[in-house]
Amino acid sequence: MIIETLEVIFLFLTAFMIAYLVRHYVFTLTVLRRNKKVRGKVTVDAKYEPTVSILIPARDEEKVIGRLLQRMTKLTYPHNKLQVLTIDDASSDSTRQIAEEYSKRHPFIEVLHRDKKTGGKGKASAMNSGLARSTGEIVLCFDADYYPQRDIVEKLVKEFNDPVVGAVQGRPVVLNEAKNVVTRLVTLERIGGYRIDQEARDNLGLIPQFGGTVGGFRRSILEKLGGFDESMLTEDTDLTFQVYLAGFKVRYVGDAECYEEAVDNWKAYWRQRHRWARGHMQVCFKHTPRVLRSKKLNAKEKIDGLLLLHVYFMPVLTLVSFFVGVTLILFGSSQLVNAFWFFVPVSFYSLVGNFAPFFEIGIGAYLDGRTRIQWLIPLLLFVYSYNILICTKALLDLFVAKMLRKSQSDWAKTQHRGNGNSYIGN
Repeated sequence: MIIETLEVIFLFLTAFMIAYLVRHYVFTLTVLRRNKKVRGKVTVDAKYEPTVSILIPARDEEKVIGRLLQRMTKLTYPHNKLQVLTIDDASSDSTRQIAEEYSKRHPFIEVLHRDKKTGGKGKASAMNSGLARSTGEIVLCFDADYYPQRDIVEKLVKEFNDPVVGAVQGRPVVLNEAKNVVTRLVTLERIGGYRIDQEARDNLGLIPQFGGTVGGFRRSILEKLGGFDESMLTEDTDLTFQVYLAGFKVRYVGDAECYEEAVDNWKAYWRQRHRWARGHMQVCFKHTPRVLRSKKLNAKEKIDGLLLLHVYFMPVLTLVSFFVGVTLILFGSSQLVNAFWFFVPVSFYSLVGNFAPFFEIGIGAYLDGRTRIQWLIPLLLFVYSYNILICTKALLDLFVAKMLRKSQSDWAKTQHRGNGNSYIGN
């Protein structure tokens, strides 16, 4: 009876992994097919030029905030329709002073200071404070370590000319890629996730994901949804599903590039990915029943939404399927189970990195003309093994926090060192 039960579990887990494999093969082929079409220059409706507020949450970001604010002064969007709001969230360094210097010289740049009593409660809390102070019809978000294209506001805002669009997402590109092997591997993850995965979901009418930065929302929708959920570690993923469940769409804008400072060591990688995994699992538990019951989502959006919600469970399920499969081999199993064993190593290698399969990353690098970096793809097998540990720990921490009823909205922010500064020309 035990062997039969394990066989059922193994077949179920393998079928789940196959579903992800098929999904990502479809994504890759979709982008390859559409890439053959020549893309024209970005056209912007000159009559559609709404007021825009840019929120920049910053907690101890003295090494990068000046770089971003300097870039804000070079944006080509009309400054009389632009509000840049730096949210100094109880910083203990010179973040506030740097931001205020820019505010004095440029009227459209403002600073919102949160002291130790009101601040330090997480990114979502800081963003809600900024939202309350903002005035724009469109609210865009940029993390402090980012460096956008000069015309990025036009590229993102033009999508809101379609009334069904509630949010937009641009493409993050690693700025400090050349620093070491960690930043190069993160670059590969980003290429697979945005050059292929996000673009394919947008092309196929599925659910592109708002990533918390290099994107934004229609203000009226954000207010209708009650702003950012401060109980969520990944308020961006939470808002993605809230937007769809409210009957609106998220649009991915692949040519709206913004350059980021990637983590450059394995400790920082663990800290960042652990927060993402734990927060994404929170959102999964919150929204899975709502996605299933929703009358706003069509069948393909529901399927894609459920796969997206459960993606951070995949490393854990891969590990479980491996041990269950080994147990079945040792104690005897049916021919059907033996046949399905083929998909375990295939899935283990295909779900590399930050869950962008190796073929997505390979094709994405090819389409970007990044032939040299493709040689690092085999190293992503190690990264995925590392993510197995991260996601397993995140799941355990989530259950412990639920049992103890502990707050899960602490701001475990990534420390930025300004390493990307040397890669930016004057």
